Amino acid sequence: MEEFDVIVIGSGGGLHVASAALKKGMKVALMERGPLGGTCLNNGCIPSKMLIHPADVIRTLEEGRKVGIEGHIDRIDFQKIMERMRSVISRSVSGMEESIRSEEGLTWFRDTAEFVGEYTLRSGGRTLTAPKMVIASGARPLIPPIPGLVDAEFMDNVSVLDLERLPESLVIMGGGYIGCEYAHFFSAMGTEVTLVGRNPNLLPNEDPEIREIVERSLSERMGVYTGHEIFKVEREGGKKVVFARKTADGSIEKIEAEEIMVAVGRRSNADLLKPEMTGVETDKRGWIVVNERLETTKPGIWALGDATGRFMFRHTANYEAEVVSHNIFEATGEDDMKVADFHAVPHAVFTYPPVAAVGLTESEARESGYEILVGRAKYTDVAKGVAMAEEDGFVKAVVEEDSMKILGISVVGSEAPELVQQVVYLMNTEYQDFMPLIESQVIHPTISEVIAHAFANLEHPHHHAEE
Repeated sequence: MEEFDVIVIGSGGGLHVASAALKKGMKVALMERGPLGGTCLNNGCIPSKMLIHPADVIRTLEEGRKVGIEGHIDRIDFQKIMERMRSVISRSVSGMEESIRSEEGLTWFRDTAEFVGEYTLRSGGRTLTAPKMVIASGARPLIPPIPGLVDAEFMDNVSVLDLERLPESLVIMGGGYIGCEYAHFFSAMGTEVTLVGRNPNLLPNEDPEIREIVERSLSERMGVYTGHEIFKVEREGGKKVVFARKTADGSIEKIEAEEIMVAVGRRSNADLLKPEMTGVETDKRGWIVVNERLETTKPGIWALGDATGRFMFRHTANYEAEVVSHNIFEATGEDDMKVADFHAVPHAVFTYPPVAAVGLTESEARESGYEILVGRAKYTDVAKGVAMAEEDGFVKAVVEEDSMKILGISVVGSEAPELVQQVVYLMNTEYQDFMPLIESQVIHPTISEVIAHAFANLEHPHHHAEE
C-alpha cells in the first residue's frame, strides 16, 4: 500500500488542488488516465474555440454585405485549421506533462483508478491511500441507445477533433450548446448541416427571447429540426441515414448525410471509479453528491467540476478548486470553511450569433418567487449597434424590484460574452445592484451602451408575454 497526504483524481480543475497541496509540502498522487488538462484543454473549450474563430471570420465577411462590403472567400484550408488547433493542444499538453514529471512530491498514476475499499484506490496493479481525496473526474459524451447508431459510426466532441477531411454533409444530434457551436463551425466551413434536437427549442436552458433569435439565425444556414426524436440510424449506399419522428404529430423525417455527430449531453465519469466502495454517494444519474462546501458524503473526500453535474464550465471548476483547496488546506475548523457561491455563474455559447448569460432568466426568477423588473434593449437602440448592422443583437436584464439587485442578464449578438462579463462584476459587488453602471460614463459610441439601455428600460414584466 502506497500512502499519500492527498489523492487528486482528474487533471482538469483538479490540478489547482494538486498544486495547492504541493505548495504545502504534501505528498500528492494525481490520477489521470487520459491526457493532462481535462476536457477543457483536450476536447472542450479550447479546441472548439480555435475552430469557431475561423467560422466567425467567414460569417463576418459574409455579413459585410449589410454595410456595403462585398467580399469572397478564395479557399478554406480545413486541414490547416485542424492542424493549428491540434498543435496548440499538443504543445500545451506536453508542457504540462513536463512540469508534472519534474514536480517533486507528485506521483502521476496513468491507469484507470477505482476504489477498492475505504480511502483506498487501485490503479494499474498499485494500491494507494490518503486521508484526503478530491474527485475531479469529469464527464464524457452521453451516447443514446439508438438502434443502428453504433454500427453506422458517429463522431462526438472528442473524435470530431481527429477529422482530416471536411464532410460534405453532417447530421448533428442535439440542440444544446455543443450541437449549436459545431453546427456553426461546419456550416461556415461549407458542410451541409442538419441539426436535430428532441427539445422543442435549440438551447433550451436559455431565455426564450434569446434562443428564438439563435434558432432563426441558424435556420437560415442549415436544416433545423427541433422537437424530433431520432429512433433509428441506417447505412444506405455510402450514406448514413437518420430517421427522426416529430413529437408533435408523429411524422417521420429521413435525413441522409456523410457523417453523424452526437452531442446530446454528458454523463458522469464517476461510475468508472466505483465511488460506492468508499462510501461516496452519487445521485440517480451518476453525478457525485456534494454539500455547499463541496464535501461528498464521505468525510475527507471532496468533489468538484463536471463530476458533480452542476455548472459544467471550466471557470466554475477552477472556482470550485479554490473553495476545495481552502477547505482542505487553509480552514482552521468547520466555521472557517468556504461555502461555494453560485449566484453569478456566467456562461457563453459560441454559436452564430453568440449567446451569453449570467444568473436567472425571467421565468427562473419568477419561479424562485422574486418580484421582478425586466429591461430589454436591442443593439440597434445604440449608435454602435446601428453602425455594425446588428439587427439581431438583443439584451434582457432581470432585477429584483425592491432591492434593485441584479438577478440575471442574457445577451445574444456580437461580443455577448464580453458584455455579460461586465454584469458578472456588478453581481459580485457588495450590493449586487446596477447603480455603479447608472453612475458611470459609458464610452460613446460603443456596444457597451446597450447594457446601460437595458437597465434604463426596466419595467414590470406583464407588458410582455414571455413564451
